[in-house]
Amino acid sequence: MNVMEELKLQPSERVDDLLTHELRIIQSDEVFSFSMDAVLLARFASIPKRGRILDLCTGNGVVPLILSTRTEAQIDGVEIQSRLHDMASRSVKMNGLEERIRIVQGDLKTYYQEVGYEIYDAITVNPPYMKMLTGEHKLNSHQAMARHELGCTLEDVIVACKRLIRTGGKVSMVHRPSRLGEIVSMMREHKLEPKRIRFVHSRIDQEANMVLIEAIRDGKPDLRLLPPLIVYNENNEYCEELLQIYYGPKVGRDK
Repeated sequence: MNVMEELKLQPSERVDDLLTHELRIIQSDEVFSFSMDAVLLARFASIPKRGRILDLCTGNGVVPLILSTRTEAQIDGVEIQSRLHDMASRSVKMNGLEERIRIVQGDLKTYYQEVGYEIYDAITVNPPYMKMLTGEHKLNSHQAMARHELGCTLEDVIVACKRLIRTGGKVSMVHRPSRLGEIVSMMREHKLEPKRIRFVHSRIDQEANMVLIEAIRDGKPDLRLLPPLIVYNENNEYCEELLQIYYGPKVGRDK
């Protein structure tokens, strides 16, 4: 029996190409499919060549899979939903990365009780963006938990990062710009000093719809505001930087 036969795709699941390093991922529009924010986070984050990396709210494992192309470090992904944990675990196996990536089903609020304090060199997180009383209410349970603060709040996420990141380690997050004030305030309250911020705009004449932020545990105040990333150019096509993020260098991209 080959790997594909062992995967046992569930109804609504499919296998998609991650467009880098021949990686593939299991997705489902009914359960979870990653979006641009996860890819941007995985490329934005400063990560060590070796050591231990943690991805919280890992979903179907897209961030650990992409991070594996940038580092030789051990990568752990934590996901509270059993269905998503299963999808992520099968994607890791499909790509032959079981020795590099470990997917854990667990609650980020209590994960430190399993592994201990301050053990990771870098943490990435793409948390639910919306508070419980906002946004769509016609989502299924998987989508609702991924988008709304049902399983964890923003502060829960930041407290978890504080507990798990070592002094000098880096925490990278993608979120909505409207909550940037809360993020910066809570990070500083919990000894995570923001160091780099980058806004993402769909078009040059539109407000930002995403923000990438990186903080250092016990760092000194010294915040850099990076140039914005504009997704679409004047021809309504992806900008060159975004094409490189997704597809790599321009040579050979038009195959």
